[in-house]
Amino acid sequence: MSSNINLIDSFQEFKEFKNIDRPTVITVLEEVFRSMIRKRFGTDENVDVIVNPDNGDLEMWRTRVVMEDGFSEDDDLEIELAEAHQFDPDLEVGDDYIEQITLESFGRRAILAARQTLVSKVLELEKDEVFKKYKDREGELVIGEVYQIWKKEILVLDEDGNELILPKTEQIPADYFKKGDSIRAVVYKVDMMNSNPKIIISRTAPEFLQRLFELEVPEIFDGLITIKKIVREPGERAKVAVESYDDRIDPVGACVGMKGSRIHGIVRELRNENIDVINFTTNHSLYITRALSPARISSIKIDEEGKTAAVYLKPDQVSLAIGRGGHNIKLAGKLTGYEIDVYRENDEVEEDVDIEEFSDEIDSWIIDELKRVGLDSAKSVLSLSLEELTRRTDLEEDTIQEIVRILQSEFE
Repeated sequence: MSSNINLIDSFQEFKEFKNIDRPTVITVLEEVFRSMIRKRFGTDENVDVIVNPDNGDLEMWRTRVVMEDGFSEDDDLEIELAEAHQFDPDLEVGDDYIEQITLESFGRRAILAARQTLVSKVLELEKDEVFKKYKDREGELVIGEVYQIWKKEILVLDEDGNELILPKTEQIPADYFKKGDSIRAVVYKVDMMNSNPKIIISRTAPEFLQRLFELEVPEIFDGLITIKKIVREPGERAKVAVESYDDRIDPVGACVGMKGSRIHGIVRELRNENIDVINFTTNHSLYITRALSPARISSIKIDEEGKTAAVYLKPDQVSLAIGRGGHNIKLAGKLTGYEIDVYRENDEVEEDVDIEEFSDEIDSWIIDELKRVGLDSAKSVLSLSLEELTRRTDLEEDTIQEIVRILQSEFE
């Protein structure tokens, strides 16, 4: 019985270490043995396989119909009376002859082949289980440990040792991890690649920010506040539209927390990404106005059919509306679904001068830098202090002073 015991011990080992449930274990083991039976007898339809995964017991019983001598047409399903009487003299024609099949009778080679088949099936099942588990968790938050760092991606292991991939494209630009670090992300995409589950996680997806809000803001987790939409420029800025169905709850205040206590943790996790939390509304004009925060809008004209909005602001608010690198206006457009164009108020436009008009006196790269931060006219530059201009641009203070001198001379 040694071959029997060794094989069953192997089955127990796989059951314990691969976290496969008992019904699945029984199904796999039974299929392995039935495969062995089919190879030996040509069929398994008249064989009962009984597996006990708790104690490793295995029983195989083969049933054949007793036939008159010379009338057996299929020895795998039938047995002649004379042969049956060798085992049980009381059997008659038409009775069932039942015999036990022992594992040793298959031979050592067949047993080793069965063990190899089992290994393959267990590995297959494990991969399928991992795939199903994470496919159902797409969009959910996961915590893992950094195991290996490559140029284009990071290998992360979850608590069960499953491999998760964090590509460079799904990392926040300021992210820095080393081996052994704990990392939080959302399950972004799960695919089967060459029969292996490939689990992609992300820290740049809007869902990651949403899950962080659910962790930090109990009202969101409980459903008292709803996140209507999130748009992000990872590592730079994010806008979150929230709504409360309870008039007693201020959704923005609840998300920010007392003195910013709730949102500070999220900002740290996102490497100091600026987060604007705004009240959602079905009033498109008001929604766009809120989305362009922190800029203060003077007036707005909306084309509902063309999904465009013309926003008019005072000169000192234009750069705020556009934001550094244009992130603020870009995200406001994504959040509201409108293409937003920014204009200075008419009375200012008539007296102002486009910055391009000074191309003879100011280098083109300097003009490009000013326009990059939303300063596209003379008065928009002059409306800011030297300190503010230095902070917003990458220009030297001497250069800025010269620019201001040139622009001021235009209005003298």
